[in-house]
Amino acid sequence: RDRFVLSNGHGSMLLYAVLHLSGYELNIDDLKNFRQLHSKTPGHPEREDAPGVETTTGPLGQGFANAVGMALGERTLAATYNRPGHPLIDHHTYVFLGDGCLMEGISHEAASLAGTLGLNKLIAFYDDNGISIDGEVRDWFTDDTPARFRAYGWHVIDRCDGHDPAAIAAALDTARAADAPSIICCQTRIGFGSPNKEGKESSHGAPLGDDEIALTRERLNWPHAPFEVPGDVYAGWDARQAGAGRSTTWDASFDAYAKAYPSEAAELTRRLSGELPADFATDADAVVAATDAAAKSIASRAASREALNGFGPLLPELVGGSADLAGSNLTIWSGSVPVSKATAGGNYIYFGVREFGMAAICNGLALYGGFIPYGATFLMFSEYARNALRMAALMRIGSIFVFTHDSIGLGEDGPTHQAVEQTATLRLMPNMSVWRPCDAVESAVAWRVAIERRGGPTSLLFSRQGLPHQPRSAGQIEDIKRGGYVLSDSDGEPALILIATGSEVALATQAAALLREDGTNVRVVSMPSTDHFDAQPEAYRNAVLPMACRARLAVEAGVTGGWYRYVGFEGAVIGLDEFGASAPAGDAFEHFGFTTDKVVEAARALLS
Repeated sequence: RDRFVLSNGHGSMLLYAVLHLSGYELNIDDLKNFRQLHSKTPGHPEREDAPGVETTTGPLGQGFANAVGMALGERTLAATYNRPGHPLIDHHTYVFLGDGCLMEGISHEAASLAGTLGLNKLIAFYDDNGISIDGEVRDWFTDDTPARFRAYGWHVIDRCDGHDPAAIAAALDTARAADAPSIICCQTRIGFGSPNKEGKESSHGAPLGDDEIALTRERLNWPHAPFEVPGDVYAGWDARQAGAGRSTTWDASFDAYAKAYPSEAAELTRRLSGELPADFATDADAVVAATDAAAKSIASRAASREALNGFGPLLPELVGGSADLAGSNLTIWSGSVPVSKATAGGNYIYFGVREFGMAAICNGLALYGGFIPYGATFLMFSEYARNALRMAALMRIGSIFVFTHDSIGLGEDGPTHQAVEQTATLRLMPNMSVWRPCDAVESAVAWRVAIERRGGPTSLLFSRQGLPHQPRSAGQIEDIKRGGYVLSDSDGEPALILIATGSEVALATQAAALLREDGTNVRVVSMPSTDHFDAQPEAYRNAVLPMACRARLAVEAGVTGGWYRYVGFEGAVIGLDEFGASAPAGDAFEHFGFTTDKVVEAARALLS
């Protein structure tokens, strides 16, 4: 089916009205309840609030980037599953956008990639009314938009009268026949029909007012009462019968396809339903077990690539890439096939230096269905992608965000690239699951949990530097998915608990060994995912962090604030509440106090 995205989401009532008129389950009372608590018609379109809303929009430009992801999804699925005589996946993605969307930098990132990939089933309507909240945009937005999109490789239809249905229909016919993504530049007048507010910013975000509404009704020759829709208008818009007919036709096409290509039909059905392969759990257990048996001491970014090599062959829906850091993020795995204009059916996307666009395009792929998308960059540059990460969490979709070089451990690139507060701020985001694994085994489990997760996105944080393998029992490996577990313990009740994540787990285990030489009962807790640990039953959390042990020390190369919920006011945190420094990783860690001696010293201070 076609997709439609309202990128300039402040025009939400346009979408709600069209959905109501065309026959979706959105009644006239829902329209009257616009922007009210618990209504189906919030101020900006929200996915799953109203039927027919494809994506949550409002932050300008992101809906446009989501639409690029949807168009990419259509083309990729078509190339993978269509067969001669069976054009099963064959539809368009439409997106409506305005001046604000085009002023946002993400529109450049998304449009540039869409043109390069030749997404010819993508059609954008540009509502060119020359007005934004501050007034006439000619004083701050004078881009030659048609020339800009031609430079991206788009098909441009310029100077379309946005108030002329026949002109729009003709433009659409031309756009559908194009071999490139199309933008239809529609000249319109904001507040159309209002005698005193047409073409003015005063009609942008506020009601016209009773007097102006009366004048507008008179000018438009609209005699009907508020929310009264004439029967002939309903009849002209009602698309239920036509839609049902098209659905029946497609179902018949799919039945014919399934008879000719049963395995492909079964796999496509599974993918579109969001189900994992039937044997995935068993196969995933084998991937994790093999990782444990290999016992490699490697950087967790390298462990991430090995996890992709393990899970990738099991999941044709796993599609993603990196923002020009493939050689650093290590996101190319043995089965990667680049997506390009020539190879539409690939599974690896070279996003270029477009972190924000990458994340929003991944969201579009997730919304489209049939994909588990992932996008990668340095953890520091999660800041560029931040609002798209938030939108993934807000929509509870399964995008996976891979962030490498997760601390001052990246070394010489210095504080501009060294993540300090990013891990903590990602943990603060509702519905965002965050994993910072300490070795290859935890990395494999983190990937597995991210793939299996429903109800939200996942951020996977990996190191640049090598990390030692941590020995575990089968029970401990099973407990990794709980987010926090006892990695090593002394006999008897612990007198001290060390809690760590990522590269700092090795520090904690080394310090624990030294403290045990003095007869101290020390427990080491690895906590790769605080949100998964927090979701565990109280009994489990208390078993890992018993209330009787108040001497607790958390160690993480990042800001300290979030760790006091686990160590309490009687505990301590070794962290980094300042920016890093340009130096080799070992020197940086030593300079900022991330050494075994410092951990032992802080632990003994708690016990004294």
